[in-house]
Amino acid sequence: MSKTDFSSTAVAVVGAGAWGSALALTAARGGARVLLYGRDSAAIAEIGRTRRPPALPEALLPENVVATDQPERLNEAGVVLLAVPAQATRAALGTLSRFFSPDAVLVSCAKGIERDTGLLLSEVIGVTCLGAPLAVLSGPGFAVDLARGLPTAVTIAAAEHGLAEALCRLMAGPSFRPYATHDVTGVELGGALKNVLAIAAGLVSGRGLGASAQAAVITRGFVEMHRLAAAFGARSETLMGLSGFGDLILTCSSAQSRNYSLGLAIGAGSDPRSFGKLAEGAATAAIAVARASAFGVDVPIMSAVADILDGKESIPDVVDRLMARPLKREDAH
Repeated sequence: MSKTDFSSTAVAVVGAGAWGSALALTAARGGARVLLYGRDSAAIAEIGRTRRPPALPEALLPENVVATDQPERLNEAGVVLLAVPAQATRAALGTLSRFFSPDAVLVSCAKGIERDTGLLLSEVIGVTCLGAPLAVLSGPGFAVDLARGLPTAVTIAAAEHGLAEALCRLMAGPSFRPYATHDVTGVELGGALKNVLAIAAGLVSGRGLGASAQAAVITRGFVEMHRLAAAFGARSETLMGLSGFGDLILTCSSAQSRNYSLGLAIGAGSDPRSFGKLAEGAATAAIAVARASAFGVDVPIMSAVADILDGKESIPDVVDRLMARPLKREDAH
């Protein structure tokens, strides 16, 4: 089997949470034989008994999805979708990579930047699974919508020629449309940075600052996202697409987004330090700002989010600081 022919391979999904379960269902609808791997034996047993994942009860998994807590079964898959949280990716690979088939394609499906190192998840995969072909799946999609079979479009990126296109053919279904690109960095950064900006949008809404402020934060936040991604070497067209602007629109406008909901709660008066691992953007904010600083890229909205999450500044103080910034042309770089 070549790396662009997945017609006879199984697909493994690592992570039986809501997103992993939705991806397993999506791959199964496309006709693949799917292994849904999770560490929680009780949850896996419940899936086997009811066909419904505890983390996503809206999903009814078909018979071509097999739930397992046995990591050695991952060897059966030619494609492995990594659907664990971004900050848990390195640890999961450290435990599970020895069970992967030697020629398995690894697909990162989480959205974030590793907090301790500043590495993108493709880079984490690259250093922990040397030589493994890899791809990234990202874009505007909620697990509940995928489970319900609602129309959803995402981006799949891979540097290797033909790989993204082959993965798109594998995953595509009646209500799931993936688009291919070679810009792995752009797709990853769109997914990671929009989480930080979704927290900002939630803060504005929760604080009752109005629709005009909401529009300003989303628009100027996108400028920051675009500018920082360019410093990483991402293509402008990628940030304008599904995995950038599209995902930003989705997560900045819906309470289904954990990041937006986190900002909403903080804006309404909750202590930002009491939320733990609720949202990926909370872990990404500070490291995104640090990487921006290293590149010399100005990201005032992301910096404001990081300061609020760390308890360094209050929302009114941040608003005053942002509104007092020097006036400049909108098309300035």
